[in-house]
Amino acid sequence: MHVDTVFLKRLCVFFVMEIKTRHVHVLGVTAHPTGAWVTQLARNLLSSPANGTAVIPTPPQSPRSNALAERWIRTARTECTDRLLITGERHLRTVLDQYAEHYNAGRAHRSLDLRAPDDDPNIILLPAATVRRRQILDGLLNEYHTMPPRLPHHPQETPSSAA
Repeated sequence: MHVDTVFLKRLCVFFVMEIKTRHVHVLGVTAHPTGAWVTQLARNLLSSPANGTAVIPTPPQSPRSNALAERWIRTARTECTDRLLITGERHLRTVLDQYAEHYNAGRAHRSLDLRAPDDDPNIILLPAATVRRRQILDGLLNEYHTMPPRLPHHPQETPSSAA
C-alpha cells in the first residue's frame, strides 16, 4: 500500500493480514522500501511468539489472488487516509496503527457475521438498551458499543402526613 503526503512524498506501508480472522498487522512505513527492510519486517513477524504462523506467497498486484488484502487497502484509504492530510512516516504509522486497532476490534465485518476480528466467537451478542459512541482519530471514525441497560430509578415513597 502506498500513501502520498502533503509534501508530495510517497510512503509505502507493509502490512499482513491473517486470512482466517481478517486481523490486520501494520508492520512498517517507509519512503524508501528495500529488500533488506522487507526481509527484516518478515523476520520480525515470523520470530514473534504467534503460534501457527504460515507464509502464503501471492503474486504482487493481482487482485484475484490477494483480494482480502486489496479490500483492506481500499477500506483503509476510503475510511482513513483519503480524509486526512498525512505529513510524514511517523504520522502515517500512528494513523494506521489506530485505524488497524479500530478495524480489528471495533469494525463489523460481513464475512464474520458482523463481528470484529478480535471478537470472541463463543459470545452471543444480545441487543442492549443503551449504545455509546466512541470517536476514533478525532471524530473521523465512530465506534458504537453497547452498555448494560440502566435500571429505572424509583424514589423512595414517603408516608403522607395527612391526619
